[in-house]
Amino acid sequence: MSILLGLPILLIIVICVVVFLIHFIPTFVAANRKARNFLWIFLINLFFGWTLLGWCIALVWAIQDTPKYMVTYAPPPRRY
Repeated sequence: MSILLGLPILLIIVICVVVFLIHFIPTFVAANRKARNFLWIFLINLFFGWTLLGWCIALVWAIQDTPKYMVTYAPPPRRY
């Protein structure tokens, strides 16, 4: 097993995957909520997410953005 910076390669790969997943949390939230501005949230996260301010803006926008589709439940009519 090769060693880079004193760490095994597998550990470096795991750390990179975890950092990638944390970095794109706002994008995952927007995709899960089917946000109207998904593309803009993704782009802000991609280009400015490395700053704490850009990441926070993308996350807040992803949480507060209205979903494309609103699903409501209408109970069946009552029978008397």
